[in-house]
Amino acid sequence: MKKIKFVFGSYQPENKAGAEGAVRAGTESAVRVGAEARYAGEGSFGFVDERARREQEFLQLPELNSGFEPIWWYQDEELTFIQEGKEGCALFPAPAEPEWRASGRKIPLQFKADMREAGSFCLSVEICNPGTEPVPVILFAGRRHLVWKGTLFAGERRYIRTLIHVCAIVPRGKTQAYEDTSVDIALVGDVWLSSLEAEAVQCPVVYIAGDSTVTDQSAEYPYAPGTSYSGWGQMLSFFLPGCVSVSNHAHSGLTTESFRQEGHYRIVEENLKAGDYVLIQFAHNDQKLPHLLAEGGYRDNLIRYIEEIRAKGAFPVLITPIARNSWKGDDDSYNDFLEKYADTVLATGEALQVPVIDLHKESMAFILEKGLEQAKAWFYPADYTHSNDFGAFRAARVIAAGLGEICPELFAPDEKEKPEECWQPEGCLVLPVCPERMKNKKNPLDEGELLTQIERPDDLITRAEVLPMLIQALKFFPTNVYNDMYRDVIGHEWYAGAVECAWQNGIIPREMTEDGCYHPDSELLLEELLTMAMNGFRGRKKVEPAQKNAQNAALVEQTEKWAQKAVLEGLALGILSEKEEPARRVKRGEAADMIRALAV
Repeated sequence: MKKIKFVFGSYQPENKAGAEGAVRAGTESAVRVGAEARYAGEGSFGFVDERARREQEFLQLPELNSGFEPIWWYQDEELTFIQEGKEGCALFPAPAEPEWRASGRKIPLQFKADMREAGSFCLSVEICNPGTEPVPVILFAGRRHLVWKGTLFAGERRYIRTLIHVCAIVPRGKTQAYEDTSVDIALVGDVWLSSLEAEAVQCPVVYIAGDSTVTDQSAEYPYAPGTSYSGWGQMLSFFLPGCVSVSNHAHSGLTTESFRQEGHYRIVEENLKAGDYVLIQFAHNDQKLPHLLAEGGYRDNLIRYIEEIRAKGAFPVLITPIARNSWKGDDDSYNDFLEKYADTVLATGEALQVPVIDLHKESMAFILEKGLEQAKAWFYPADYTHSNDFGAFRAARVIAAGLGEICPELFAPDEKEKPEECWQPEGCLVLPVCPERMKNKKNPLDEGELLTQIERPDDLITRAEVLPMLIQALKFFPTNVYNDMYRDVIGHEWYAGAVECAWQNGIIPREMTEDGCYHPDSELLLEELLTMAMNGFRGRKKVEPAQKNAQNAALVEQTEKWAQKAVLEGLALGILSEKEEPARRVKRGEAADMIRALAV
């Protein structure tokens, strides 16, 4: 289908085309869409609501719906209530839960239409605000790609134009590509959707290869940008309106190797044409594998991609990996895990004359400026790697600025003077509270509560056994690499990656390894457990230790000097009793209880 126009409700378009790309009225292919229209699969069009999701398997895949998923405890609820009127279609005011009102969360109005062919499409979306108050609005298209955000003033009508790319995708958790020929929009805000026009176009495509920090992440609804995972790839369209479409094939967990092995790169190759662009950002997962070291398999894979992309007449652009909000708990210094990989990207770009955008340098400088606590506002809550919508938007702005310098042809002339856009975190970013009436529902994706299934709880815990618990509870980045820092830990041991991770994050105090050995089979003492736990916790949250006083003086004085700070912090957090014996050995169940109390 080359072109189609949808007119919603009883709206009557005027015969005009404004400077912003207004939809033309009276086209032969115009289709009237009422509030009852539901998307029903191949060849259809309609709104996407909870019932449509439950009835259609494909709509349960985030890559094949509008990139929104109801919060798990509402999966069996009806949230989307659509009304129609003379201005088009809009959502009825939902019977909001109290926490929705407090957080300003919204239900997205989602519409999907099968165009029966893949490729790039120009979407022209018409929205209006017939009310008497200004309304904040966010418009997404495709797989939750940001198109426009702003305020629609009272009585204002706006025409928004964007380009999207539609092609096959390998959904997360799947092993084969799924064909996709549909266009999606998701409108967030108390405004009316009046019309939508979709037209097939020929334009350059910006393909994206990468990992979870880049991918099109789905958002839970009722929606709030601060508590939604987002990769910068899905925010890039906002900064590239009108000249190119964006096709994001990044996925969670991918490396420079698995991007090819799992079929994602094959889709890019099959669609890539001369004049297209391919943005490449990996490293977050490569660094976990010994054969993908920065100057080894990682660099070799980058070079191969570059050569193959150039052979197609397309343009590769390398991106250094976005920085994590990672800090060492033992000395409060920034912990740059990705430095070698960023350096390799820069060196590879220079050697092969490939443009490089140094996102790592810029994002790390931003995190250093903000510090551990303030930087959290740009990350998903309790996550130190993955951005929320604010953080992804900020990273995409950096990418767009870099593209403006190296690929100015991607921008229309009138966009060069576009003022810098901001999307800042506001208020307290917290996860939604499960309503009391939903407390008995179980999250279908939940793999079990953290550290509850502890085998042999009365056995004494060893230094090796405690590390995976700490890494899981404090959400550090697991690795399968081991760099032989201790003489008695061999790379093939089951706990070697955990030792590496703990060493990298400053969890293991030097006093426990003065002889150059970790002693993995040694039974753990309480003061050792506290020091390791607090070293890790300090890398996630700031904590003020208790003051030494008459009540805790005996405990502190019995503790080794290097562990006294951790003991005072444990007292402040209430995970330690003043009557404890710091040199006693710890049971597995006790260790799990303490670590669970520190989980982030």
